[in-house]
Amino acid sequence: MLDALADAARAAILPHFRNGIAADNKAPDGFDPVTAADRAAEAAIRALLDEHRPGDGIVGEEDEAKPSRSGRTWIIDPIDGTRAFLAGLPSWCVLIALAEEAGPVLSVIDQPHIGERFFGSTGAAGRSAHLRHAGRLTPLTVRGGRSLAGAIGETTDPYLFEGAEAAVFSQVSGRARLMRYGLDAYGYAMVAQGGLDFVIESGLKTWDVAALVPVVEGAGGILTDWQGRPAHGGGQVVAAGNADLHGELLEVLAVAAR
Repeated sequence: MLDALADAARAAILPHFRNGIAADNKAPDGFDPVTAADRAAEAAIRALLDEHRPGDGIVGEEDEAKPSRSGRTWIIDPIDGTRAFLAGLPSWCVLIALAEEAGPVLSVIDQPHIGERFFGSTGAAGRSAHLRHAGRLTPLTVRGGRSLAGAIGETTDPYLFEGAEAAVFSQVSGRARLMRYGLDAYGYAMVAQGGLDFVIESGLKTWDVAALVPVVEGAGGILTDWQGRPAHGGGQVVAAGNADLHGELLEVLAVAAR
């Protein structure tokens, strides 16, 4: 089902990418863009779910929530990284997760332009993650053994941190070997792939996070809030490739954790 949903989103989005699409602003203060591609992709996903999973709930960024009658809920961000999408940068992703009562158990992070599709599972069958690209299926494994001093980290925008959050992020970035910026959900896929060692963000919504959890954790990583609790509901999020690095990060972030 995940493949069919991601395929439908790709078909709805790609004709708009790098094609001069306009954006509406959802934010009364600031800039929170949404495009016809966002709306078309979520509508395509919802139509398939209504047809094949009518009892399942749906939570999406662009439309009203649908209550679940089955105990399962699909959580959708049709384009995570709409700013990157508008700029023609291929770091935006389609995020789709299937959640049960305890949280997300299956998900996909899909980058349609590049053709990379990251799958994750943390359900009863066990934890796993893999990448499908150019006809090949590759298991995903995080890069272990990195302390903060040797780690490559990422956040989408360091200027989104303020006050105590900005102070602790500055400490982390000052201690890390290298920091990169601007990847949105694709950064978490790179933690699962073993390129990045950690991602730190704040102010996320459930549709920003739910699909990241099975991919990162299925590859052997850890994704929590800044206090070490489950983070699939959003808020302050930290993902790391190993437990020791995750612990180091939580120690620094604890001052601003809430």
